[in-house]
Amino acid sequence: MAHREFNDRLSAGTILGAAVARLALGNAVVLGLPRGGVPVAAKVAEAIEAPLDVIVVRKVGVPDQPELAMGAVGEDGVVVVNEEVVQITRVSHADFDQVVRRERDALDRSVRSIRAVRPRLALVGRAAVIVDDGIATGATMRAAIRVARANDVSSVIVATPVAPRDVVAVLTKEADAVVCVAQPEPFGSVGRFYRQFGSVDDDEVIALLMEAMERKAD
Repeated sequence: MAHREFNDRLSAGTILGAAVARLALGNAVVLGLPRGGVPVAAKVAEAIEAPLDVIVVRKVGVPDQPELAMGAVGEDGVVVVNEEVVQITRVSHADFDQVVRRERDALDRSVRSIRAVRPRLALVGRAAVIVDDGIATGATMRAAIRVARANDVSSVIVATPVAPRDVVAVLTKEADAVVCVAQPEPFGSVGRFYRQFGSVDDDEVIALLMEAMERKAD
């Protein structure tokens, strides 16, 4: 293969979990980014025997290129702006704010759905392992890092199966550590590094969270 490929999110999570386990973290909590990051995070949590929760964040996509992140919104009112993308695409402040409002509404709906089943874990003083299924621009992950920091965690570890080298370098400055299995160039999209990359819905996220809660209770 020209680049590292993962079979699916669960198998990627198993590989990533082994890498995170080598950090020998104490008092950790694994935080998946819904939706696609949660199956990966579930396997990481299982590998390091830590509780599983989520940090709900939403990508703020360029109006005519929704897959291109010009920022992200997160719980606790966090907004991250990717200034470079905003400048290149010439998105106005009004258009940016309109997309932010739309994504904030979608985020609030996801939060209500998930928190009805999985109350938010206290993060104070814990090592927060933030997991996504892949990182393209880093905007969403940066929002998640800010949410975690706002909750007074002891440290932030970013963990992902795949991301571009330059994005890993940027995130290393914002997190205490970054664990990334593959850093291919050229990058393109996250999905091209998976053989199976179907969509993940809220029901699957909730099922994974409940399964993790039951496992910790045993």
